[in-house]
Formats: sequence, structure tokens, C-alpha cells
Amino acid sequence: MIKQNQKYFNRLHVVLDAIVIYCSFCLSYVIRFKIDFLKPFMPPTRYYRLLSQYQSMLLVIIPVYLILYGRFGLYKPKRFQQPWNEITSLFKANSCGMVFVFIYIFFLRIEHVPRSLLLIFYVISMILSILVRIIIRLFLQTERAQGRNLKHVIVVGESAASRAYIDRIKGNPQWGYYVHGIFADNVPEGFEYKDIPCIGKIHQLQGFLVENSLDEVAIALSLREYHKLEAIVNICEKSGVHTKLIPDYYKFIPTHPVTEDLNGLPVINIRNVPLTNTFNRIIKRLIDFFGSLICIVIFSPVMIVTAILVKRSSPGPILFCQERIGLHNKPFKMYKFRSMGVQSAEKEKQGWTTQDDPRVTPVGKVIRKTSIDELPQLFNVLIGDMSLIGPRPERPQFVEKFKEEIPRYMIKHQVRPGMTGWAQVCGFRGDTSILGRIEHDIFYIENWTLGFDIKILFLTVFKGFVNKNAY
Repeated sequence: MIKQNQKYFNRLHVVLDAIVIYCSFCLSYVIRFKIDFLKPFMPPTRYYRLLSQYQSMLLVIIPVYLILYGRFGLYKPKRFQQPWNEITSLFKANSCGMVFVFIYIFFLRIEHVPRSLLLIFYVISMILSILVRIIIRLFLQTERAQGRNLKHVIVVGESAASRAYIDRIKGNPQWGYYVHGIFADNVPEGFEYKDIPCIGKIHQLQGFLVENSLDEVAIALSLREYHKLEAIVNICEKSGVHTKLIPDYYKFIPTHPVTEDLNGLPVINIRNVPLTNTFNRIIKRLIDFFGSLICIVIFSPVMIVTAILVKRSSPGPILFCQERIGLHNKPFKMYKFRSMGVQSAEKEKQGWTTQDDPRVTPVGKVIRKTSIDELPQLFNVLIGDMSLIGPRPERPQFVEKFKEEIPRYMIKHQVRPGMTGWAQVCGFRGDTSILGRIEHDIFYIENWTLGFDIKILFLTVFKGFVNKNAY
């Protein structure tokens, strides 16, 4: 059902994109050559002759753009695709497409193609493509809210993995999943989870698949039931239904696992850290170096004023220097504007700052709330102790405590700590859930891309500077 619908939908989506690219180019031409304030009047014969010449270019440009859209995953099912990720992929595809257009024009020596026309085309095609995708998403959400375009699934097994799977489906109704029930052994009669009932034992699965038309089976057995896995997969494959495996050890596998072929034996790497790649590491370091240098120049007036206010607010130094744990578990000195009165080292180690903490000065409350106290860390980034984006570093005593209490906590030290991070822009800042913070940090580490860093940077600018948990 859904599989067939997806095929037709993808074809329609390709046609819509082709229309958008064509209309964007024609509209760009009209704006460039027809609107008087951009271009003096052009004789009609020359206007239509050039239009015909440019439209012949579209016979090459449109297929190339559509191929790029496919390569960048823009025709994947939208159930799980985040809007921001789709826009990022669209930006990358259109940018590559524009590079191709310039190369195409250069090598074929096509004349009278002004750069302003191509720039207008790039902007309009981006805007119209985004609008089309927004409309498609709204249409699909409306359809699913009315009970159409649903993906009908069942879950096999009762385990932490099956509960996590159901939790995510229940928490994201826009995905359009309808779970008919659970097939599981070793559960009491009348068992249900989140209003999804157990509708049979595993040995009854084959009969159910024969009698019902489903889109997907999610196998989520507990580890002690893995001896049943081969038989269940055979049943599902025989019925022709799409089958997914959600391992009970899913917490130990990265969201984008890297596998190796060991002479026909697939081997899954438990941890994939893109920043261990030399090229990725060099690119991120270059961005950190030049980015911090630019930010230091831009924010120097703010830092000078803050330094004066801190000095006048209470006796003591302007900067507060604190030991934190960074890359490869190595300690470093992290700098902040002092926001508290001077206190002994023992008292300073007592814990996190809490709401209405008496140690915080009046000036300190303002600079902490607006994150201005963090600006001296730009110098930490410049010298290489920190990154602009990454997991926030902790003090040594908390690292010793959390590494014993929280599984996978030490993974965050495989990358440079950051001034801001995925956890912070998602609200895990200050006195919040340490577990939630670590989950977001690990997600960032395993899924790092330059686009992800840019996304976090924008989110920091728009909602990360002022935070209700920054006391």
C-alpha cells in the first residue's frame, strides 16, 4: 500500500520539482530583462530570442538538478525527515547545481548569460522549492490526521527496544504510523503498552500476516529471545511484508552505524565519530580558528564594557579561570567573566549555580542570563582548547562522578568541548537533566557535519543566548 503510494508520490514530486526549476528560470528572466528598474527596455524580438536560447539550456539544467536532488536524499520518505535537514539538503543540491551551471556555460562558451540572472534564479528556485515542500508536508499532515496515508505496522517482541519504538511513534503522530498490536511471548494476558494491545503469541504471527495487509513488521525481541529471530524473519520474508529489526542493544549502536565487510561477515562499529577523520578535524579547526578571531573583533566592545562593569561590581579579578576536562580527558583552563564574588576554592567546588544564588553579583546575573560571561572562551577556541560548537566541558570532580554513574558519559571527550552545543540549544543548560544532556551530546558526536554545526550556531543566535536555566 504505502510502498506503491510512495512510488507514485516520488514521481509526482520529481515532476513538481521540474516545473519549479523551469518556472524559477523563466521568472528570473522576466525580473532580469523585463522589469524597467533593473534593465532598460529590450526590443521584443531580442527578448524572446534570448528567452528561447536560455530555455534550451534548461533541457540540460533540469535533469542535472533532479539528479542532484535525488543524490542529496530529497526524494526519501518525509515521515522521519526533519524540515531543517531537508532545507539543508536543498541548499547543498542547489549550490552544486549552480556550480554545474557556471561550468556548463563556461565550457560551452554560451554568451549573454549575466551572473545577475543566475543569482536571481538561485534565490527564486530555493524559495519556491522550500514553499513546495512546506505545502507537501502540510498536505501529508492533514491527510494523516484524517486517517489517510497511514503506515500499518505490528511489533514482534516485548522489550526495551519495542517500548522505545512505540514511544517514538506515539510521540510523533505526523509520521502517520498506525500500530495494530504486539506479538509477544512471556507477557501476561491482557497486556498492552501505551494503549497498544498484545494481539497474539509469536507462533500466531504467520496466520495474521496471511489474513492482513500490512506495510511493516518491526522485530524488537529481547536478547533472551534471539533464538527465535531466524524463524520470524523467514515468516516475514515469506509474506512479502517489509521487515525492520530494532536490536535490544540499540543504545550501544550509533544512529548511523558504520559496517565493515569481513569476508562476507558484516561487522558493526559500536562508535562512529566523524571528527576522528583527519579532513573533518582540520576543516572544523580552521573554522574554529578564523571564526573565533572574527568574533573576538566583533565582540571586543562588548567585552571591554563588561570587563569595566565586572571590575566595578565587586573586588576581585575580571576573569574567572576554572579547570575543565577537554579533548582526550586532558584538563585545561577555561575563562569566563567573573559573575560571583571571590570565594575559596573549596566553596567554589560545592556545586552548580542555582536560581537566586547569593554568590552571584547584580552584574553577574545579567551577563550570565545573556551568556556574555562566556565570551572570553573565544580565546580558548583560538588556542585550540575548545571549539565553537561541541559538548560543554565539565569540572574534574563532576567528570569523576558522572563517569561512574552515567553509561557512555566519557564519549563526550572524544571531541573538543564547545562554547555551545546541541544539548544547550535543546534546553539542556544549567541545572537540567544530565542524562538528557549526555544523550544530545552523543547524538551530536555521532552525527557531526558542517551543516549540523551551522544549524546549532543559528539556533544559538536565535534562542541560545538568553536561557531560563542560566542563573
